[in-house]
Amino acid sequence: MKYTEITVYTTTAGSELVSDIFWRYTEDGVAVSDVNDILALAKEKKGTWDYIDEGLLAPAPVLCKGYVRADRQDIVRKIERGLSDLKERAEIDVGTLETAKREVEGDAWIESWKEHFRPFSVGKITICPAWVDYAPAAGETCVKIDSFMAFGTGEHETTAMCLELLQKYLKRESSVIDVGCGSGILGVAAAKLGAEDVLMTDIDECAVTAAQANAAINGVKNCRVELKNLLDDENCKGDLILANIMAEILVGFAPKIGANLKENGVIVLSGILLSKENFVKEAFSAQGFCELETVRRGEWAAVAMTR
Repeated sequence: MKYTEITVYTTTAGSELVSDIFWRYTEDGVAVSDVNDILALAKEKKGTWDYIDEGLLAPAPVLCKGYVRADRQDIVRKIERGLSDLKERAEIDVGTLETAKREVEGDAWIESWKEHFRPFSVGKITICPAWVDYAPAAGETCVKIDSFMAFGTGEHETTAMCLELLQKYLKRESSVIDVGCGSGILGVAAAKLGAEDVLMTDIDECAVTAAQANAAINGVKNCRVELKNLLDDENCKGDLILANIMAEILVGFAPKIGANLKENGVIVLSGILLSKENFVKEAFSAQGFCELETVRRGEWAAVAMTR
């Protein structure tokens, strides 16, 4: 099958926002090439390095590549409009957002992507590609994900921090709400860790389809996935609410999300650039929330709060 490959020139901070635009409109893959990932590994000295080509360490723009089926140019136009809107609204440096397009054969891309997504652990949770035969160890919770349909493999700092805080604040037999669920990784993990019931919501049909599929892959029966804005339904109540979304959207949730939180409940907020951390905390503090703890990874922060 032929695909249109869209390459966007951006920055490290902007790559998350660009990727989010891609995933909003396509289920056919996103790749990010960022020299800062190599620099971070070299600085932290993780793994064994025999040789690094110095040319790899030279400053370079971050490249985000999205893939759209060649016969869906309507989707390409939606992505281009999203990028134009981002350039106008962004409060951080997102680079030029210059784009380049070319036609490619998609089968090789799909198989190459799958080769690089391997099982990895966050605390007692192991995220595993659905196509990999994996036997979890005693005490290990395995969450299988076929993330090709929507954003969220768990590898990004924002999702990993949510998984970390989820394990700390989830109580067995509690109700969990995953807002903007994407691939459903957080909601499925909550169900497998012992939540009594889980509601996953998203305003993106592709995300809802993906979350439903991943819930089925993992055999969790206590998960509901609904296409809706949680704030439109105060009848949905959770002991733990997870929201891994952009800071601006989280701030918009602050005045009303408390109506969906049960007494003594906890909210976990992620997807927050460090430069936006106080912006988010102040918005929720104004609504009577207090901070339990903050976790930071790279350029991102996640915070747990209660009332």
